[in-house]
Parts: sequence; structure tokens; C-alpha cells
Amino acid sequence: MKKYLPALLGGLLFAAIACAEETPVEEDLYLSAMQSIADGRRADASLILERLIARGPQHAGEWLDLAMIQCALGHDADAEALFARIERDFQPPPGIRDIIAQQREQGCYRWKAQTLWNVTGARGYDSNVNQGASTPYFTDSNGIPLELLPEYKPHSDHYSVASGDYLREITPDGDLAFAQAHLRQYDRQSSYNTASLFVGAEHPWQAGRWQLRSTGLLGALTLGGVLYQEQAQVQLRAAPPWKLPKGYDFSLLGSVSRTSYKTLAHFDATTVELRNMLGYRNDTTQAQFAVGYQRDLGSDLRPGGDRSGWSARLYGRRVVTDALQAELELSGQRWTGASVYSPTVIDVIRKQNNVVLRGVLSYSLQRNQTLQLEWREVRNRENIPIFQYDAHQIQLSWRWSNL
Repeated sequence: MKKYLPALLGGLLFAAIACAEETPVEEDLYLSAMQSIADGRRADASLILERLIARGPQHAGEWLDLAMIQCALGHDADAEALFARIERDFQPPPGIRDIIAQQREQGCYRWKAQTLWNVTGARGYDSNVNQGASTPYFTDSNGIPLELLPEYKPHSDHYSVASGDYLREITPDGDLAFAQAHLRQYDRQSSYNTASLFVGAEHPWQAGRWQLRSTGLLGALTLGGVLYQEQAQVQLRAAPPWKLPKGYDFSLLGSVSRTSYKTLAHFDATTVELRNMLGYRNDTTQAQFAVGYQRDLGSDLRPGGDRSGWSARLYGRRVVTDALQAELELSGQRWTGASVYSPTVIDVIRKQNNVVLRGVLSYSLQRNQTLQLEWREVRNRENIPIFQYDAHQIQLSWRWSNL
């Protein structure tokens, strides 16, 4: 059954979308086309343009609508032909002639790929680099008391970080390509040094009046200089056509991830997630609440077997002054295993409850340079004592971007 679960969950998401695919017959096609252009969905706007042309303009206003859409899509010759026809056949009033003259003067849309990038350097401290157990003592299923080896107890260290993000438009329709690189080096605990690289692409599209974004991602992570993990993910985010109060947005997200561990046997897994997100934004404040269900499908030989659980996130950001912003984030995740973790040694089903509290202050040094102070507290509570751990990190970062 579990091999069909990703398809079933994906089917539920698409079924929800299908329920809202019908578009009202009396919809203002011109406004829909312009909204599609504003959202970066130029292919959708072209389809609406074809519908308008097929319907046949009835008066000068509709001919002007066609001309403005053609110009917004970058079709100079088609737009000019329509402007000329309006002037020749309809004798438009001065107001429309002024609009045509202004559009001719500024020219039609010329697509130019936008590029965003940033680089970050940071210095920080981690109280528990190795996620060492808070309680190093435990009793096995035979009642024998045992103690963890020193390497499984908490080790603290300072670290340095270098990272970069790159994003570029690849088509006029809003398709994006992106890459993320991250390097972390510890002063003493070099076996926990990490380096990662992720690349991906995103495609916006529409189903009826639902706005959707599809994302694909590939990545790799090294630990201690050795390839540790490879990951692939596909994700669909869908925004229903609901009329929400100003500033609010709501979306559904479904994803399937495949993780391969190169130095651990039997730990490869496929994770399926369904999540809904409610957001709010105005000029000074941003907030988001998300809750989701997850199913982690592993091999029969993985300790604890499959896992299922829930996750939740509450995030807020506010502009304090022109140069200072504050962020606060609380996230939690619960996992429950499907079977006994390790018969005869740890003869219980593992239950994990992980909570992370994060606070950030960002100060703008210049238009494209930011100094950031981040604090993070982690509490990992489990019914198996040797997996419980606490950790806190504090990090000072400098960020430079092209914005």
C-alpha cells in the first residue's frame, strides 16, 4: 500500500484543484489577461488573448484592450496594427488617442531576465554540534544499565559559514532557475563540517482560476568531507481562487522527497507531505501559519520502520525602524514510528517531538548590505532517552545582495 501513497496524496491535491476549474462565463477576459501578465504568467495571457480575438471585438474599447495586451506581451507589430486600425476606423476621442500616443512613446514590453543573488559570511557558536544525548545513561530491554560513549555526548564549538544564493528568470512566463550553496566549518569538530549544493527550477501555471507553482530540486550534502546525503524533491503549491481580506493569502502544498544516505545502510527514505499555509502581509508586517501531515517511508530494515507525523510553523516579521527588522519563528515536528526501534536493545516504538524557537534582528548597513544576529534554541524530546538533546546556537552574519 505504501508505494501508492504518494500518488494518492497527489491525487487528492489535484482533485481539490479540479473542483474549482470552471471559469465564470461573464469573466472580464481583459482584466484576467492583465492579471496574468502582472503575475508573470505570460503564456496564460496569450491564451486569453486568443479567446478575445476569436470572440471578435465589437467596439473601439475592445480593440484597445487587444492592442494593450499585445503590447504588454511584447508584440510590437501586432499592437501598432491595432492602434492604427482604431485611429482609422473608429475616430476615437482625445482620451483614447492620448493613451495610444503614450504607449507608442514608452514602447512595448521588452523581456529581460531578472537575476537575484546574495552571499553571506557568518561566525557562530553551537552548544551541541553532534546532537549529543542530554541523558547518556539508559537501560536495555534486559534491564542492563548502559552508558553512551563520549563521542555521543554533547560537544560544543565555534564555527564559520560561507553561503550563496542565485536565482534567475529563464522565460518571460515566470519560469525560474535557482542554486544554493552552503559551507560550514567548525574550529575543532571537523568531522561535522558540512558542504551542500542544491539546484532547482520553478514553473508557474494555472488550472481554471487556481494559481499553481511546480518546483523540482536536486541536492547533495557532505559531512566531514565525505558525501553523506543526496536528495531529490518535487513540489506543487496551489492557491485557490478565494476572496480573502486584504493582505491575506492561502495556499496548499504537496511534496514528495527522496533521500539517499551514502554512509548509512537501510536509512534511505521517501517522504510525502501535505501542508496548508495562511499568510498575511502589509507594508511593515509579515506573518504565516502552516500545518501539515508527513509520511516517511523507509526500508523494512530501517530502525523503527516507517514514520508518520505532523509539523507546524508560526512565523512573524516586523519593520522596527527604517534600518531594523525583527523576526520570530516557532516550529515543531512530531514523528511516530511504525514498529519497535531495535528489538532486544530498544524494545519500544520511537516517538519524537522536536521544537525550534528562532529569533533574528537584521540591520541594514547600506542598500544591499545587512548585518544579522540570529539566536536559535532546539528542544528534542523523545520516549527513548538517549535520543533526547538540547542545543542553542547564536550567529552573527553579514549579507551582501544585488537588491
